[in-house]
Amino acid sequence: MPVLDEAAGIVTALEALAPLRAAGHELIVVDGGSRDGTPALAAPWVDRVVDGARGRALQMNAGAALARGEALLFLHADTLLPDGAADCVVSAVEAGALWGRFDVRIAGRSAWFPVIAALMNLRSRLTGIATGDQAIFVQTALFRRIGGYAELALMEDIELSRRLRRVGAPTCFREQVLTSGRRWESRGVWRTIFLMWRLRWRYWRGTPPEVLARAYR
Repeated sequence: MPVLDEAAGIVTALEALAPLRAAGHELIVVDGGSRDGTPALAAPWVDRVVDGARGRALQMNAGAALARGEALLFLHADTLLPDGAADCVVSAVEAGALWGRFDVRIAGRSAWFPVIAALMNLRSRLTGIATGDQAIFVQTALFRRIGGYAELALMEDIELSRRLRRVGAPTCFREQVLTSGRRWESRGVWRTIFLMWRLRWRYWRGTPPEVLARAYR
């Protein structure tokens, strides 16, 4: 789990994962330089808190390098896994799944959120591209063999999906993670949708991720 200034919600997020840790699954948090005490709040709830260079791709690579499990699951701090998520991943990997992700639903007040989530899930199934909000999982050996996340300022999940898709199609779980709608609510739902589509279009056209990251911020 990559984090940056998540003090307001980190304990709730990690408390929800306590049953997984109790079952023997390893939980690693990689902090990108928080100034609000996030690492200290996270420490009692995880196996390891790591200080890493800021940047989601860099942070996730740092955590993956230390992980000891046969499969990795990358989870955003504002996303909650569904019940039985670990069993889904373990069963899929044992059956030969190389990588995959969950369906998503969005928490928030907007009546458009169910529509947005349904379109995200449909797009992912049609394209074989997963986003970080969907809790991507991948076999550890495969992740390391392909070099992990590219160290991009933005679109690191899209780029990883493109490389993994060449190896095999993703396993797409119908079980839903619950991700926060704060990004949409703070910026405006339709404004955020148009922004993300515009950024993805520019990415496919070759705009450097550093430029896209500045536009996103």
